[in-house]
Amino acid sequence: MQSLIIRNADINDLDAVTKLESRCFPIAEAADRKAFECRLRNYSECFWVLEKDDNILCMINGMTVNRKDLCDEMYEGTELYDPNGKWLMLFGVATLPEYQHKGLASQLMDYVIETRKQKHFGIVLTCKENLIQFYEKFGYFNEGISNSAHGNAVWYQMRLKF
Repeated sequence: MQSLIIRNADINDLDAVTKLESRCFPIAEAADRKAFECRLRNYSECFWVLEKDDNILCMINGMTVNRKDLCDEMYEGTELYDPNGKWLMLFGVATLPEYQHKGLASQLMDYVIETRKQKHFGIVLTCKENLIQFYEKFGYFNEGISNSAHGNAVWYQMRLKF
């Protein structure tokens, strides 16, 4: 049995990450195959997976930008992407349901934070109210309800400054 491996995702992971997303988010909130293909082809350096025995168990994905706040336009295209962006915007943190609450997302988040702190001002994400405390454990602070209307859900913007 192999140990856990953290690496950047690539286009060969397209089916696996699309399936993982669909198992973790409602249809209205889940990124689709087209969105993941765009992300993997254009900014895979902002897309990480945690795998064991060649199976992706957890992922974090986003993009780097020069805007301070996450907006819905970032989810689908590349227009706001800047490879030297000051902020890392995270679009999704997902773990297969059968592997949740085992520390995998925390391990992957720690990795992302550690590898990105010298490159950016910080990281921004949005989450639902029940996950605010989870992200606060990493040093994120709650900036209140986001302007995002993604999936017709209420999102809270969380920011981690380096």
